[in-house]
Amino acid sequence: MEISVAIGGGQDMTLSGAVLVYQGGREAFAVWHPAKSGPTEGAPYLGEAEPLTMEFLRALSTGLGVYVAPEVLPASVLVRTSELLVWWTPAQRRILFFGEHSGAGSDLNGKQYPVPPLVFKVAGGKLSVRALDKDGRPRGETKLKTAPFWNCNDAGEVCVGTMRLPESSGVEAIEGWEYGFFQSEFTHAYGAARLTSFPGGFLPLCRRLAGSRKPFPKEYLTDARETLRQFVERR
Repeated sequence: MEISVAIGGGQDMTLSGAVLVYQGGREAFAVWHPAKSGPTEGAPYLGEAEPLTMEFLRALSTGLGVYVAPEVLPASVLVRTSELLVWWTPAQRRILFFGEHSGAGSDLNGKQYPVPPLVFKVAGGKLSVRALDKDGRPRGETKLKTAPFWNCNDAGEVCVGTMRLPESSGVEAIEGWEYGFFQSEFTHAYGAARLTSFPGGFLPLCRRLAGSRKPFPKEYLTDARETLRQFVERR
């Protein structure tokens, strides 16, 4: 068996101790053994066992990235774990930007458009987005629609390009993720996703909706072939 460990950042690491698990029959417990310096700069050794404290476990969880600090969750948040953040936004009007070579033209770039209700997911520093056909908080069994935007593939994953990414994946970064998504340029069709059922496709639909004050026409949303629960659980 071959074992390897990769630690990023380039910082010096020293042994501070070890957690040992003792088991006998159906009972088990864990204790902390601090590392002690060996004589004459020899190899370190483990000291006497010490009981684990909640402060130690919390610090260890923080270092491993599995501890989530207590947060007051806004009503828009659907799921929050140490590795995942999912929230939804109601239907609204947004300004959309298109890349210089996208073929959209100045008649579409920087104009306001109605957009459907959306579900955003951040996992592993990556952004995904789906759409909803009803303007209300979705449930686990709610069927999702394809987000009608360029830069999104079949799975709803966003090609971030030059998008400015928040440094945090916490609740406080929700506004930053939305801002980055809508302030970046939509430049291309990403994958083979059928973004809309509107005749002619994405750009003709944009030309129809530019400056419109009516809601996004939900009849042109395409089926994403997954529920909210499947979208959340898919990695």
